[in-house]
Amino acid sequence: MNSRKINKLKKVLKSYESVIIAFSGGTDSSFLLKLAVEVLGENVIAVTAKSPVFPKKELLEAKKITGLLKCRHIIFYLNLLELETLRKNPINRCYICKKELFLKLISIKDRYNFNIIADGTNYDDLHTFRPGRKALNELDIRNPLAESGLTREDIKKYSKILHLPTWNKPALSCLLTRFPYGEKISVSKLRKIEKAEEYLHSLGFKQKRVRYQYPVARIEIEKDEIRKLAQSNLREKILKKFKKIGFLYITLDLEGYRPGSMDESKE
Repeated sequence: MNSRKINKLKKVLKSYESVIIAFSGGTDSSFLLKLAVEVLGENVIAVTAKSPVFPKKELLEAKKITGLLKCRHIIFYLNLLELETLRKNPINRCYICKKELFLKLISIKDRYNFNIIADGTNYDDLHTFRPGRKALNELDIRNPLAESGLTREDIKKYSKILHLPTWNKPALSCLLTRFPYGEKISVSKLRKIEKAEEYLHSLGFKQKRVRYQYPVARIEIEKDEIRKLAQSNLREKILKKFKKIGFLYITLDLEGYRPGSMDESKE
């Protein structure tokens, strides 16, 4: 695998000498970790946060990837809901979350005497609404994928070449993005969303979001899968399951899945 962007990424990583990778187990951070291990070997540590705001299955998948890549993996617990400001779910929630998360990573970096913290921000992310990026800039977190000009499609293409199982993994986001701003967050609400999305996953839906607008659950799936969900037998199963979880009304968003749909109400 040889390209200008990949060579630049390897050069950037080599300049770090040692790096902590903020690792979610998603397509971008998995690709970054693969290249970092290739370039720096044992001078790479993947670090993953365990928290009520992150789906449990993502932690399990992150463990599998670090095992596959034979990389050191540190998992730490961070109960972000202990922060009253975050529980209130303000419009700058992503900034608050990222700040707490990366302050912890800085302490890990210092403990191991490593040089750099990097995350999986890609070039496309620089041109989309990412309120948490302010925290990364303040804390001098590096974005080697973006710095090398690697787009989401580039990363998918090269991940497939490298036989990474995450090459076509749906985009990830924390569970807080399922809630409208100002809706107070609790563990029980998070679990409702997680259970609902896990059920949709078990039915074979690739990209899905369940937006919490209690007592309504608003389902977003890819447009080409809307017809599948509308099938009467599947629809009845979903209604039964979601009501058991605790929702009174279940709706399907005909506009389909789109990142950041909960931000549309503030436009």
